[in-house]
Amino acid sequence: MNKDWTKDLEHDEYEYDIDLIIKDAILAVEETKEGCFINLVTSSTFGNPVDYLQPLIVKLFPNQVSIKFIDKCGCGGYVLRVWKTD
Repeated sequence: MNKDWTKDLEHDEYEYDIDLIIKDAILAVEETKEGCFINLVTSSTFGNPVDYLQPLIVKLFPNQVSIKFIDKCGCGGYVLRVWKTD
């Protein structure tokens, strides 16, 4: 994506499938172009993505991303913002 965008990993099949959340989050980061960010909105079922998703993204994209936890959204999920820096 050549713009900032959001990937909904919160509803439907994602609600109880952490492996699918992780797989599609990684694909979304790969698709995000340098200088842009993606908001990863994750299901509340698995808790804060800072604990399970952020370390994996940092490991897979060393020196290529900057990550910030935004907030728990009103619907119960979480928002993790990932900037592609390189």
